[in-house]
Amino acid sequence: MPQTVAGRLKIGLSACFQHADPTRSLFTNKTLQYVEQSIAHWLMSAGAMVVMVPCPTGETARGDTRLSHYAEWLDGVVMHGGADVWPGSYGETPLKEAWIGDRIRDLYDLALVEAFEQVGKPIFGVCRGLQLINVAFGGTLYQDIETQHQGALTHRDPVSYDKNYHDLVLVEGTRLAQLYPGVTHTRVNSIHHQGIKDLAPGFEIEAWSYPDHVPEAIRRTTTRGGHGYIAATQWHPEFHGRGSEIATVDDTPILEDFLAACSAARRHPQRWRHRMPGQIRDRAARLLRQALLRR
Repeated sequence: MPQTVAGRLKIGLSACFQHADPTRSLFTNKTLQYVEQSIAHWLMSAGAMVVMVPCPTGETARGDTRLSHYAEWLDGVVMHGGADVWPGSYGETPLKEAWIGDRIRDLYDLALVEAFEQVGKPIFGVCRGLQLINVAFGGTLYQDIETQHQGALTHRDPVSYDKNYHDLVLVEGTRLAQLYPGVTHTRVNSIHHQGIKDLAPGFEIEAWSYPDHVPEAIRRTTTRGGHGYIAATQWHPEFHGRGSEIATVDDTPILEDFLAACSAARRHPQRWRHRMPGQIRDRAARLLRQALLRR
């Protein structure tokens, strides 16, 4: 039966940024915030209503709406892909100018993760989202897998883009492995050049790339203070369209697992719990309030 509007889950989707550019012919010198269509449609395929969560700060900011308001209202959030994570977000300096990333988006993403973490709402990350979650909770990244990880596969091919694939091994005994009974070895798309180097405390690795052994899926294992579901994949499950020439892992169990956690959070809401400073790296919400979305 069709779901009622009230019964549908409301899922937040983090924004991608195009910063103000005086040379751009459309929206000249304006900051753009947007979502990629596939990931919104992926969430909508299960009946969820998708809401982009815009960054509330910047030169044009007005009013008192905060990310915490979205976290209280929505049932969960998905952190999606995009620009590199700024190495300064995990205590490093860029090894190349090309890997400088987007510090402003990092501040926004960190603050968004912080807001949903504080109210115990589920968080799911895709590609950059996985990397950002790992950094938010104290992990580090390879600035460039091919350069820094011996024997690395080609994890990003700008020509083939989402048609670039590699093998994946699921870690026995993890929740992800339980979602795919009988599957130990599969295949996923690969559209990234950065990846997890040091895993954040309180998380476990649920899948590795094969044979070069780069983390491809993570999940939080500790739930201190009643806080719950955080999981992420390095690949893009939303790009796994049906009828692909290459057989890849079915995205449905991953989506259903996240949305089931969102439904549970709706049924059993957590009271607001003020977290001690420093739980999310850089005390992101405070820094975001000070940041202007401009270079």
